[in-house]
Amino acid sequence: MASNWDSLDQDQRDAVDANVALYERVRPALKRVTRDVLLTLRDMLNDAEVTPLFVTGRTKTVESFREKISRTDDPLEPGGPRVLKFPDPFRTLNDMVGIRVITKLPAENAAVANIIKRQRQLFDCRGDREKDIGSIESGTYGYSSRHLILRTIQNEAVKEYQHVFNPDMPANGSYFFECQIRTVFAHAWSEIEHDIRFKAEDPRAWTPHFDRQFTATAAMLETVESAFADLHERYEEVRSYWDLHGEGASPLTPNRVRDVWRTLLPHVDRKVDDDWGWAAELLAAHGLTKTVELAGLLSANRITEVRKALDHRYSPGPDRLLDDLLLWQYGTEHIDLTAEAPDVVPHPRRDSLQRRLKQIERYRQTAL
Repeated sequence: MASNWDSLDQDQRDAVDANVALYERVRPALKRVTRDVLLTLRDMLNDAEVTPLFVTGRTKTVESFREKISRTDDPLEPGGPRVLKFPDPFRTLNDMVGIRVITKLPAENAAVANIIKRQRQLFDCRGDREKDIGSIESGTYGYSSRHLILRTIQNEAVKEYQHVFNPDMPANGSYFFECQIRTVFAHAWSEIEHDIRFKAEDPRAWTPHFDRQFTATAAMLETVESAFADLHERYEEVRSYWDLHGEGASPLTPNRVRDVWRTLLPHVDRKVDDDWGWAAELLAAHGLTKTVELAGLLSANRITEVRKALDHRYSPGPDRLLDDLLLWQYGTEHIDLTAEAPDVVPHPRRDSLQRRLKQIERYRQTAL
């Protein structure tokens, strides 16, 4: 595999060799810096409101360091020689120490970044950008990653490294390193993409079809991440319905009943109008006036049992299903509270409810 080193002239090679030799000497001390900031970030995030899947760290290998500082830029003058991109790597490279924080969902990237940036007594954030391969503006796809450039403050491991690097210079404990924050999906994509695109043994073993496949998988990745984000948002909303000191205590207005129903049972919705006053009245008849009480009534197991018991010929809408759920739960009490009085003629609702209650009772007997 061709390397950047192969294109260098002798003076450039000598400069690269000198820096590589220095890096080999100081790398053991730099590994201790990596370990120190890694453990600090792990402890910080373990106690945070958002806990990532895992946090890893690495110190750039000698081979990777050599290859990176062998990169060149265009000539300073037309027709001149190409110049080294990183002539002073120890001053300009921020990724010799690298930390990766792997999250579950895209929204957690921002939360983790904010947690880290708030720890100003430990780190000074000197760079924060969203790095992506592809962008919305260009209509392309790629993985997204949040990149922080952090500077340590009075770090003892850094002071030890600085003493090894140059014992004649005062050690201030200040060192720049990179912290990447990305989802587990983006992490998997980038690892595979990096292995194939940048670590391929033979650059000739390439076809444009690979680029097309990477773009397609990046698009699918974005779709999957979006789906999981929506799922998590719905989960948090449903969970809030059981909070007796929060959303669970919210009163069951018609609009609230509608919103809870559409969240829990989006596949069973109104077919005609958007008036849910009837539902609030049915629930209030049994003293059900709080969100948590409706959430408890709309139990998936209870709905399954009601469907089996009444063997609906047609999929019931919310009005029929809610009526049946209350009938299942309260029996004759539901009939007395919501149907016509026994002496009223005719009494079609009372007749219908009594017939359905008998079906429920027969089902319960056979199910024993």
